[in-house]
Amino acid sequence: MESNGKHVTLAGKEVNYDTGPIYWGEPGTNGQHSFYQLIHQGTRLIPCDFIGFYKTLNPLGEHHTLLMSNVFAQAEALAFGKTPEQVKAEGTPDWLVPHRVFQGNRPSNIVLADQLTPEVLGKLVALYEHSVFTQGTIWSIDSFDQWGVELGKVLAKKIIGELESKTDPALAHDSSTNSLIRRYRQNM
Repeated sequence: MESNGKHVTLAGKEVNYDTGPIYWGEPGTNGQHSFYQLIHQGTRLIPCDFIGFYKTLNPLGEHHTLLMSNVFAQAEALAFGKTPEQVKAEGTPDWLVPHRVFQGNRPSNIVLADQLTPEVLGKLVALYEHSVFTQGTIWSIDSFDQWGVELGKVLAKKIIGELESKTDPALAHDSSTNSLIRRYRQNM
């Protein structure tokens, strides 16, 4: 995916809004004990997509059905949450009620396909690539420039020479980068 994380428009004017959604994910239920809590209970609204398949590539008992039930359940939980009344009706002590309330109204999409194939994977990549392009067009930013990446490559060319030098190079970076280069060289 190309980056929409730009601080200026195509006209070179500073933007005063977020331009770079962050994409990450995990297969199956791996994310439930890492970032799902942030999505359910955090203070930042994080729209999310769930991608599921009717048929698994690796049949293992009821495993696929369990995974798909979690896809549907997480989307439902994000949409509707849980009210204080529902939590109290479960017999939850009053002091614990605020911790078990989820406001809901958190946006999510479920994308379903028959099976994960190279063609379907390509379509998913194209879908997300198109969304990046569309956002860039709306925000009037260049989704496809890579000046930050280019800066990193220019600096890396200098650093690689310093890492591979047969003698101690004269380092002219910031103190942190100089220290990292020295530590690397000492431990090679």
